[in-house]
Amino acid sequence: MPLARYKVQQMGSATIEPQGTFEAGSFASFTLTYTAGYFGIDDTGSIKVVHRFASDMGKPQFNDPQGWNYTTVEASNGAVLQVEYDGKRNIRPWDKTLFVRVVRGFLREGDKIIVRFGDRRAGSPGMRVQTFTEPTFEFKVLVDAFAAYEYTEIVNSPTISIVAGPPVMYKAVLPTQRGTNEAFRFGFKGEDKWGNPSGQVSGRFELRANLPVRGLPPYIDVQPGQLATVLDGLQAEQDGDLRIEVRRNGALLTCSNPCRFSSVQPLRHYWADLHGQSEETIGTNSARELIEFGRDLAFLDAMSHQGNDFQITTPFWQELNRLTAEYNDNGRFIIFPGYEWSGNTGLGGDRNVMYLEEGRQIHRSSHALVEDLSDADTDANSADDLFEALRDEDAIVFAHVGGRYADITISHDARIERSVEIHSDWGTFEWLLEDALDKGYRVGILANSDGHKGRHGASYPGASLFGAYGGLSCLLATELTRQSLADSLRQRRHYATTGCRAVLELKLGFEDDATIFSDDPKLGKPVTSRRAQEAQMGDVVHFNGDHAWFEFELLTEGPIEAIEVRNRMDVIECLRPYEESTLGRRIRIMWEGSEYRGRGRQTVWDGSASLEGNAFVDPKPVNFLNLDKQLRQTEPGRLAWQSLTTGGFSGIDTRLASSREGRLTIDTPLVQASLDIADIGLQPKVFEAGGIKRQMQVYRLPEHNDCRRYRARVRVPLHGGRDNAVYLRATTEDGFFIYSSPVYVTREKDGL
Repeated sequence: MPLARYKVQQMGSATIEPQGTFEAGSFASFTLTYTAGYFGIDDTGSIKVVHRFASDMGKPQFNDPQGWNYTTVEASNGAVLQVEYDGKRNIRPWDKTLFVRVVRGFLREGDKIIVRFGDRRAGSPGMRVQTFTEPTFEFKVLVDAFAAYEYTEIVNSPTISIVAGPPVMYKAVLPTQRGTNEAFRFGFKGEDKWGNPSGQVSGRFELRANLPVRGLPPYIDVQPGQLATVLDGLQAEQDGDLRIEVRRNGALLTCSNPCRFSSVQPLRHYWADLHGQSEETIGTNSARELIEFGRDLAFLDAMSHQGNDFQITTPFWQELNRLTAEYNDNGRFIIFPGYEWSGNTGLGGDRNVMYLEEGRQIHRSSHALVEDLSDADTDANSADDLFEALRDEDAIVFAHVGGRYADITISHDARIERSVEIHSDWGTFEWLLEDALDKGYRVGILANSDGHKGRHGASYPGASLFGAYGGLSCLLATELTRQSLADSLRQRRHYATTGCRAVLELKLGFEDDATIFSDDPKLGKPVTSRRAQEAQMGDVVHFNGDHAWFEFELLTEGPIEAIEVRNRMDVIECLRPYEESTLGRRIRIMWEGSEYRGRGRQTVWDGSASLEGNAFVDPKPVNFLNLDKQLRQTEPGRLAWQSLTTGGFSGIDTRLASSREGRLTIDTPLVQASLDIADIGLQPKVFEAGGIKRQMQVYRLPEHNDCRRYRARVRVPLHGGRDNAVYLRATTEDGFFIYSSPVYVTREKDGL
C-alpha cells in the first residue's frame, strides 16, 4: 500500500472559520486550524494547504501586515515553523501550495497549526476570495507526518461556498440566424463585476423588439436566485435583423446581439464553445455543472468537454461519455465526447479530439497522472501517433495553444485536423494560422475558451494568468446534430470570434466559371467538382483568373472599427465605416502581442501617457479584463495603467480637450514614444516592440460611431504558385476580433 494512503484516519483533521458563503472577489479572513492526529508531525515533517491551479484567490504574503492577503502561521505548542508559498509545489490540479514545515520541535496528537489567511489583526483588508463561483471551494490539507516527504490527504478537508455578487452588467442573447417563423430562444442574465451570472437579479424587465416576434411578452419577472431567464419557442413574423432591448423603468439596460431572419436560409448558424475543462481535470466545478452552464447560462448550441488526457482516468472517461449521451439533444443542444490530447510541445503539442459517438477509445498523450496503467498500450505519445490511432475513427481534431502549443509544422494530418484554434482564454494566436498557411495546409479558424473557471461559453479570465475572454465559434450547418456540425467543421464552414456574437455572411465571386470541389483534393480521396461563379467560406477552388471579388455583410453588437480583407496574412484592403473628414477629438492608444509562443507569453504593458498643452477627457479602458489592473487619470493631462496581453489587445479610448493641440508622450517598459497630436490620424502610428506581433498603435476615431452593419465588395488579386487563402478579420470598438475561415483558391492545377 502506498504510504500516501497509510492510516489516513490518523493523520489529523482541519477546520475553517468562518464557514458559509462568500462573494466572489471579496475580501475575507479565514482561520484554518489543523489538529495533528495520532502520529503527530515529526521534526522536519510538514503540511501543505493547497488550492486548484484555476483558482485566482489572493497569493498569500508574509511581509506586509497591512497589505492584501497577509497570512500568518503558528504552532499551538510553540514549534518553529518554516512557511513558504509556491504556485507549483504540489501535483496538479492542486498546484498552489502554502507549505508549512516544522523545523524545530515536533507536534503530538492534538497539537495545532493555525493558518490565518488574510490576517486582519494588524490592518490587512484580508484575503481576496477567488473571482468565480464554486459551491465547494476546498482548502485541501496534505500531511507528511513522518518527515518522509510523502503526503497523505486528510479526510474531509474544509470547504466554503463562493457565490456571485450583485449585477453590474446585463446580457441579452439571441441566435444570429434563423428562418422566418422558425422557433428560437432568447436568454437574459445579469453578471457581477467578474462575469459570474448573478442570483441577485430581480424585478420586472421590459422587452422591446424592432421586429414583430410571436410569443415575446412585453416584460419578464425575474425572481431572486434565478441566474438566467430563457424565453423559448419565439418566432419572428417577417424577414429582417432582430434586436431585442431590455429596459427597466424605461431605462435601457442592454440590447441583444443581432439575429437575421430570412425565409430562405440553406444553412443555420450555431454557436459553440468546443473546449473547456472541469474539476475532474484542471478546471472548476463538475463536468455536469460545466455542461449545464454552457447550455443554460451561456446559451450555447453546442460544446465539448476537453479535459487534459493525462488526468482522465478510465472511470471518468466513462462518466464523460455517460454525460454526453445524457445531454446531447438533437435540435436543441449538441455535446461531443472528447478530450484534449496534451502531448509535450516537442512531440506535437496540444490537440483537441472530438468523437461523433460515445464509447470510443481515449488515446492519451501519457498516463502522467493516471495510476491505472492497464491501458497504457493505447497511448499515443506523439501527435503523429495520435493521427495514426485516429486514422479509422469518426473523429475531428483541431490544433490548440494552451500551456503547451501545437507545433503543426512538425505534425499535421489534413484528413483529421481541419482547423486551428487561434483564440482562447490563453490569448490570440494568429501565428498558428500563419504556420498552417506557410505549410500549405487548408484549415478553418476556430475560437473557444479552454475555460478553467466553470463558465463555458462565457469565460472571463478573472484575476489569474489568463489574459483574454474566451472565444466562440459559429458553425454553419443544415441542422443541429452531431453529424451536421461535424460536416461544418470538416468543410471549414465556420467563423470565430474572441467572445462576441455577430452575423457574418460572405462569398467569393469569380467573373468566369471556377471549379469548386466537394472536399480538399490534396487529401487523396475521390472528390466531386462543379462549375460555379461563387464560392462559400471554407471551399477549395481552382480558378485561372487573376482576381476574385470578396463580398460580405457583417452585423455586430458593438460598433465596427475596422475590417481587414486578407489573402493569407497580407492585408488586401482595410475598410473603416468612417473617413478622415469625420474624425474628431477621440483617439485610441492600443497595445497587443505576446513575448513568445510558450507559457511565458505574457507581456506587461504597465505605463503612462501624458499630454503637453492638452488634456484627456473621459478616458475609458478597452479589454482591461482583470479588474486588479486599472486605468487611472492622475491629473487632466496624465493617464497611468497596469495591463498585460497574451496575444490579443488592450488599450485606451479617450477624447481630448483640443482636437489638434499639444504633444502626446507614452512610457511603457517596451515602448517609449512622443508625437504631436496633430499628426494622429486615420492611419495608425505603429511602434514595434519585438516578440510576436508585439506593438503599440495610436490612431484617431470619429466622435461617434454607430456602424453595426457593414457590406462591401473587395477586389482580391490572386497569385500563382501557392494557395490563395481569402478571409476577413473584423475589429469592434468594444474589443473583439471576428475571423472568417478562408476560401482557398489555387491557380495551378498541380497544386490541388
